[in-house]
Amino acid sequence: MKSILLVEDDLSLIDGLKYTLETNRYLVDNARTVRQALALYKNNQYDLLLLDVTLPDGTGFDICREVRNESAIPIIFLTASDQEVNIVRGLDMGGDDYITKPFKLNELLSRIKALLRRSTQFSMPEILEANGVKIDLTERLVWKDNVLLDIPLVEYRLLCLFLHNPNHLLSREMILDHMWDRNGNYVDDNTLSVYIRRLRNKIEKNPNEPKYLLTERGFGYKWVVE
Repeated sequence: MKSILLVEDDLSLIDGLKYTLETNRYLVDNARTVRQALALYKNNQYDLLLLDVTLPDGTGFDICREVRNESAIPIIFLTASDQEVNIVRGLDMGGDDYITKPFKLNELLSRIKALLRRSTQFSMPEILEANGVKIDLTERLVWKDNVLLDIPLVEYRLLCLFLHNPNHLLSREMILDHMWDRNGNYVDDNTLSVYIRRLRNKIEKNPNEPKYLLTERGFGYKWVVE
């Protein structure tokens, strides 16, 4: 699942944007200020940024400038102004696209999908690493503390899902939906609990008191990166 940082302070827009994005299976965090946005960005991993230009403590340009010092992550500006000077400024600073308010949600979704599609064509990772776990996506191999593990396919897919979405709560519904495969095989809710337990037995020092693969009762699971 792709994760998006939405930087927007207009309460009348936030709920609708988050609902639409989450309905389309994106994970969404929201920041309302430049300070909040940079804090979230530094502590999490995102696939795309949606930046409102005008914010209470600065502008989306300030965030873009900071991010572009270290990352080529796709950036879309949300602006209430269609003035050419703002559009040119955003693109010159490293923005990939812009959309002028008010906009149609379907148009925004199309632009997001296009940017993510282009970015993944050139930046597909071959290795995932976190908390002593290393996954070679090319060879489908998994190590824990440099020890090669025997990981069945379903557990492997689950582990990849968690490492692709660190520090994000994944609901059981999201995970179960992800576990459909092209052959029509399906993991049900009870079986998911079994696979989670098996994963913990392989990656946690104390599976009964997990540090990395955490359960949030009634919600789902989260892979916590130290």
